[in-house]
Amino acid sequence: MSDTSTATTKTARLQVDDPLGPRVVIIDKPVFRIGRKSESDLRSAGTDVSREHAEIVRLDDGRFVLKDRGSRCGTFVNDEQVTERPLRHRDRIRLGRSGSAQMTFLVDDASESHVSHASKVVDLRPLTTLLDRLRGLGSSRVLEEVLVLVMDSAIDATGAERGFIMLAGPNGELEFKIARARGRVTLSGRSFATSQKIPQEVFETGRERIVADLRESDFAGQHLGTVALGIRHVLCTPLRVVRYLEQSSSDLEQRPIGVLYLDSREKGPLMSAAARGSLEAVAGEAASAIESARLYREATEKARMERELQLAAEIQRALLPEAMQSGPHFDVAAASIPCRSIGGDFFDYFNLAEGRFGFTLGDVAGKGPSAALLTAMIQGAFAAQVASTDSPAALMAHINRTLIRRAIQSRFVTVMYGVLGADGRLTYSNAGHNPPILVGRNGVRRFETGGLILGLFPHATYEEETVQLEDGDTLVVFSDGVTEALNEAGDEFGEERLLRCVGEHLGCATDVLLDTILATVRTFAASATQNDDVTALVLRYSAPKN
Repeated sequence: MSDTSTATTKTARLQVDDPLGPRVVIIDKPVFRIGRKSESDLRSAGTDVSREHAEIVRLDDGRFVLKDRGSRCGTFVNDEQVTERPLRHRDRIRLGRSGSAQMTFLVDDASESHVSHASKVVDLRPLTTLLDRLRGLGSSRVLEEVLVLVMDSAIDATGAERGFIMLAGPNGELEFKIARARGRVTLSGRSFATSQKIPQEVFETGRERIVADLRESDFAGQHLGTVALGIRHVLCTPLRVVRYLEQSSSDLEQRPIGVLYLDSREKGPLMSAAARGSLEAVAGEAASAIESARLYREATEKARMERELQLAAEIQRALLPEAMQSGPHFDVAAASIPCRSIGGDFFDYFNLAEGRFGFTLGDVAGKGPSAALLTAMIQGAFAAQVASTDSPAALMAHINRTLIRRAIQSRFVTVMYGVLGADGRLTYSNAGHNPPILVGRNGVRRFETGGLILGLFPHATYEEETVQLEDGDTLVVFSDGVTEALNEAGDEFGEERLLRCVGEHLGCATDVLLDTILATVRTFAASATQNDDVTALVLRYSAPKN
């Protein structure tokens, strides 16, 4: 009876040798696709392999036929180029002319049914299947699940007693990830209280390391605990990710991502050539699956962080008042544009007794979430205290003590707070903030009276000043993100440009003047990166009509 006639009840497989390493792959689909695509049933990285190179078709009568799928460099059987060819046991298949991707077609028969544990066929595609399933479930444990499957596959393929995986961390240092033993038992890292010299050497050189007997090796003194357990034999192989540098290029890049380590008391299975071949096959598929799982987890974590930042930005915007407000004696407009999703600038308004209007603008040191949290705390402190004191200076002293009590290291805030009465009397205190600019019929003046920045000096004292505003006087309060905005040449926007912009559009409504200031800053900066939050407030006084 011929090999092909009995194939209906036998297992067909490919013994593969290509840049991804030697391995054995079972043909268990009616149409088994081979190529460079990650979706292929057999993914090969040969230099002449096309993305969709060839396929093996199982016919109804049990025979197998190899078909070329229009590959760039051809498909060969026993060194003869073919477009379609029935396969027989031990036919040699070559993808492309270079010979970098070769395989042997095998069909089981009775004489091959008694294979040893170490040489048995290992189906590696569950690594990819598991990864795809966990992705579909949105599992955050995808990497951990893949590592478990890789370790169990490696132990089953080689007959090892136990093993572990170490992966390169962000700084290139090997980090212990998982340890398993026969029977799918998870071990603690302390079970491998031994030198990292072997894994480190394998990772740095990219070459497999085989130790036939730890007692007689140059590592003996560093493995006393392992030797005491009876462990003698070690097999350690690198985990490398292979990828094409360009989609249409045959150039390959191999990047180490970690090591797979196995050991055993028994020499036989682990030290056999079949075991080493199986381990190389597992390592080749494992590296790709581990890297994909790690990238998936990073992408999932990044997406989660982005969602949280988006929610934080929405909350921070909700903490700000309506941008525009007006009363019988004033009109005000303000805006804050963070340089990141969330920022450290803020503004707020307060309707006080006897028709007075309070306003503040501040700039917390730093950026991002930590600055945003401190901003929210300071806004809360202002909201809680403005009604209890008529003195801006006293309010500044209170906020300073509040921050000092919290002992938030290296965090401080600059703030300007003012109160405008219906009679035009404006009382303010400036705690280390950019001096606001008052522009009106009497010219330009800056509001500088106050004291030190808040949150650093326990014994700081604060002063206040009262200024009589005239009808139409306009006050512009701003953070340093306005005047220190840089253009592509590295020049600052500066206070002179701000004054010129305000002077040229002084007759505009407060919201129009505000938009003009921000637009002028954006135009000046052009494509230069915004390195600080930009916040501005425009307040105009309207005297009561007699």
